[in-house]
Amino acid sequence: MPVVVTDIKRGDAKATEALAQYGVATVHEAQGRTGLMHHRLRPIYKGAAISGTAVTCTLAPGDNWMIHVAVEQCQPGDVLVAATISESHSGYFGDLLGTSLKARGVTGLILDAGCRDIRDLEALGFPVWSRSISAHGTVKEVLGDVNVPVSCGDEIVRPGDVIVADDDGIVVVPRLTAGAVVKASQARIEKEEQSRLRYQAGELGLDVNDMRGRLKEKGLTYVSQADWERGQ
Repeated sequence: MPVVVTDIKRGDAKATEALAQYGVATVHEAQGRTGLMHHRLRPIYKGAAISGTAVTCTLAPGDNWMIHVAVEQCQPGDVLVAATISESHSGYFGDLLGTSLKARGVTGLILDAGCRDIRDLEALGFPVWSRSISAHGTVKEVLGDVNVPVSCGDEIVRPGDVIVADDDGIVVVPRLTAGAVVKASQARIEKEEQSRLRYQAGELGLDVNDMRGRLKEKGLTYVSQADWERGQ
């Protein structure tokens, strides 16, 4: 039986907000290179960067009814994560639903299907990461679920998990580990800043990252052009 879960537990608000500043690449690396959604989901316009707690819904092919149902469950700071039960590229989402979600304080939409009204959504300032762009409309006939675990972009998203999205993609941070991932992300940023200073001073990545010994162990050798030609 289709259900709507109305009282989900959300990730810590401070940790959720903090993760936005680090970006997808850093968060993904900081949590052990896990949680990254498939690269088929891309932002509909450049420059958007968000974080928020997941409200999830499942959708039938060519049917966006449950997005309307899910909007009611959204709170300020949420990200709506919508997954289809089978592949579909119809335009499930446009400017009217974007207006509704923005009015509720939702930071963005992750949609493993099609989106439309791209120019209007960009003007509205409501970011969407979608599988495709399509003007093809949808119906409202088939029920699905709201706030249950879903598979979106080949990653499992549980209600209340933290979503971080930007031009690099989308990463899912489990609700219960968000605080630890913030600490790991900050440590990574600090380490990268030290490396950046060395790069700016002209050092090579081979030395900044102490690679020369490992390259030698794996058998890499340096030869002159003449020696290489004699060895052919």
